[in-house]
Amino acid sequence: MNQLTQERLRMRGPLLLIPDAVLLPEGVMELYAVVVSGGSFEAVGPTEEVERAYPHLQALRLPGHLLMPGFVDSHHHLTQSFGAALAFGEPSEIFRRVWVPLEGALDEEAAYVAAKLAALESLRGGFTTVTDAGTRADVDTDIVACAARDAGIRCVLGLICDDAGPDTDSAGVLERAEKHLAAYTHDPLIHPSLAISIPEAATNATLHATGRLAAEAKAVVQMHVNEHLAAIERSLLRHGLRPLEHLDSVDALGPHLLAAHTTLLAPREVSLLADTGTAISYNPVASAWKGNAVAPATVLAERGVRFGIGTDGTRGDGFRLADAAESAQRLAYGLTTGDSSCGAGWTWLEHATAGGADAVGLGGHTGTIAPGMAADFLLVDVSTPELALSWDLPWELVRRGNRDQINAVFVAGRLRLWHGWPTDWDGPELVRRAAALARTAVARAPITRAHPTSTAARRTATRGIATRGTATRGAATQREPTRPEPTQVEPTHRTYGVPAQSTATPVEATQAPTTQVPTTQAPTTQSAPTRSTPTQSTTAQNHPPARNRSTAQ
Repeated sequence: MNQLTQERLRMRGPLLLIPDAVLLPEGVMELYAVVVSGGSFEAVGPTEEVERAYPHLQALRLPGHLLMPGFVDSHHHLTQSFGAALAFGEPSEIFRRVWVPLEGALDEEAAYVAAKLAALESLRGGFTTVTDAGTRADVDTDIVACAARDAGIRCVLGLICDDAGPDTDSAGVLERAEKHLAAYTHDPLIHPSLAISIPEAATNATLHATGRLAAEAKAVVQMHVNEHLAAIERSLLRHGLRPLEHLDSVDALGPHLLAAHTTLLAPREVSLLADTGTAISYNPVASAWKGNAVAPATVLAERGVRFGIGTDGTRGDGFRLADAAESAQRLAYGLTTGDSSCGAGWTWLEHATAGGADAVGLGGHTGTIAPGMAADFLLVDVSTPELALSWDLPWELVRRGNRDQINAVFVAGRLRLWHGWPTDWDGPELVRRAAALARTAVARAPITRAHPTSTAARRTATRGIATRGTATRGAATQREPTRPEPTQVEPTHRTYGVPAQSTATPVEATQAPTTQVPTTQAPTTQSAPTRSTPTQSTTAQNHPPARNRSTAQ
């Protein structure tokens, strides 16, 4: 009998769960059971043994379900969620033209709602841990911590420690870094880390000092490294070294460093990563959307380089991320070398869970179904048409899994999401509030985009086709090629892409303003799955609370 009900899974006491299968480090194990107690796995083993050891617990039998570790997002920017779609069609280094201006336009409420919205999307996609690389919004970092905690997701929370700018107090930067690392010592969901935007954003002394502080605190330093050609060239001109080589020269590499992207690696730099134990966040979707190259993740795996897989805020779907991780390797490297395996499926599941936890500094805490580990896990419906005819479940999860198959998400032993929506706070209301705040924030942010919206690009392309057609039919007069008319970003409603009215001033396509974002309607509470009544008011849930570092989870 299927006993997968929200009420049973929300029980506060120990839970004895018996799914069809459990995904362990050694593979998919059938006839296995787990006991969840106090936020952790207390027992994992063959069903008969576990039932004999816990005769006082009523088993919850979950036929048709796989119990697997939650995904770990090794690189995210939680306060950028209002502008996720602004990356579409854009060239590299958009942080200078899009993200810095957008985050600079956020006040406390907007930063809190943006971060909580990103956390909700991540939970819906099966992520139980996100790694935030630090916000550039002019707000206390604890605002982001509150949003993640209130959403119910585990968060490795970065504090930006850039000090290479004019009039920057390096001593003050390091003092704030020490306080940040000490601030969340007893928080069950927030794990502090330090962050430097790119190597050139910090002095050599701070690159070294932040690494030392993080190593002492058993935390990580997050940094975007070797991501774009322009950054490689700037480093060569300034130091005569590539970014990773420069970090090695100032003793900033090591197990404490989480280097994001590393899409442009020379052979010597791969050796540096392997020799120093430096961890990588491989971000395949970000590479496809706005990068110069794809990180050689299969080579990193072969060389024993530690790495996780990150979204970079592109889309919060763990299964699609694992698929992208494998597909990018196949397209960039496998096809040209005849490597038809490209990691054999299990590689990408492993690095999206346990490997990711290790990379972000939580290897002994989450990412694996094992006694003593945090009970961060998913209940995945494997009776769907996509997964029911299983011959090799790890491959099928990578290639055919999707967020719709995730029925339940647990973080720290608590049911956080049920069929895609929170169990103890109002998700649809948060989406509605975010839509309103995003319009205001994006309208006032000095964002510069290099590409017009799809609608504007289509108009230009259509005019070009019409012009060429006229010329082919032998128009009486020859004309110079028409220059595309100025374009603007137009918000669209869900009414099948019909443009909404916009008051934006038209500008050239190379500098199209982002005055609005698509006003996609949020799901209504009537259409959302049945859930328990929230324990606090909607206003309190989806607005930044008074600053506190509560550990009650």
